[in-house]
Amino acid sequence: MAVLGRISHTTTYRYAKPVTFGTHRAMFLPRRGASARLVSWSATSSVPAKMHWTTDARSNTVTVMEFSEPASELTIVFEARGVYYGVKGIEAFPLESRADEVPLQYTPDEWTDLAGYLRPHAEDPDATLAAWTKSFVAGDQDRTTDVLHRMLHIFRDTFTYRPRDAEGTQSPGETLRTRSGTCRDYAWLMIEALRRLGFASRFVTGYLYDAALDGGAVGVTGSGATHAWLQVFLPGAGWLDYDPTNQISAGFDLIPVAVARHPAQAIPLEGSWFGEANDYLGMTVNVAVQKIGNAPDLSAR
Repeated sequence: MAVLGRISHTTTYRYAKPVTFGTHRAMFLPRRGASARLVSWSATSSVPAKMHWTTDARSNTVTVMEFSEPASELTIVFEARGVYYGVKGIEAFPLESRADEVPLQYTPDEWTDLAGYLRPHAEDPDATLAAWTKSFVAGDQDRTTDVLHRMLHIFRDTFTYRPRDAEGTQSPGETLRTRSGTCRDYAWLMIEALRRLGFASRFVTGYLYDAALDGGAVGVTGSGATHAWLQVFLPGAGWLDYDPTNQISAGFDLIPVAVARHPAQAIPLEGSWFGEANDYLGMTVNVAVQKIGNAPDLSAR
C-alpha cells in the first residue's frame, strides 16, 4: 500500500520592533528515493525574500533565503505533498552473514564510505557511555537484531521524554546521566553507543506521522514538530530507521528530511537577525503531517 500525505511546517519569529535578517537556511523537503516520491512542494515567507534550492555534501536539500526588508515578525511556511511507500523493518531483510553478530564485518569499501558514521563524535571523559554500551553485549548477547531491539527497549523502559526550551542537543553523557531528553537527545545517545559497538550510524531529522491526529487510536511522542531518530547501516539490508523515542523501526510514520554525522549538521531552520538583544520575543513552530488517502502502489507493478 502507498500513502498520499501532506506536510505543513510553519515557523514564526516575533520581535519588539523591526529588525533586519541575515541568510536563513532550512531543511524541510523529504528525501526522495525508493520509499518516497514528492508530488509538489513550496516555500513562502511573510517578508520578501530571494530563495534558491541547493544540496549539501550529504545530498540533503537545503532552502537558502535572503530577506530584503526589516520586519517585527517573520513567518516561513513550507508545504509538501508526496507518495510514501513505507519502510520495511529489519525482519523483512535477510542480513548477510557478516552482519548477524556484533561486531559487524564491513568490507574495505564500506569502511571507506562509512568512516564518518563509524567514528564516535562525542567525548566520554568518565567512560560512563562506554560502560553503558558494553551492557548491551555482555556475556553472549551479540546477535545484531537482539542488540538493536534491546537498546530500543531500554529507552522505553528506563528513560523519560522531556521537552525543553534550550536550543541544541544534549551530550550523550548528560542524557544518560539524567535518563531523560528530547527525541534529538535520544537519537544522539543511541548513535554514539552503536558507533562504539562498530555500527555505522547516522542522525536523521524529519517528520513523524501521528495516526491519532487522523482519528487513529494510538498517539506517538514528538508529533507536531520536527522529529529526530537514527539510521543504522546493516549489510544486506542497507540503512534502516530506528526511533528510540517511539520504538519505531518500520512503517509509514517516519519521514526523513536530512541525514548527518552529528545533530549540528541537521538543523531544520537556522539564520541570523540584527537588532537589540531584548528585541527577540520568541518563536512558534507548527508542524502538521496528514494522510490524505491511499495512492496507487506503482511499485507492485
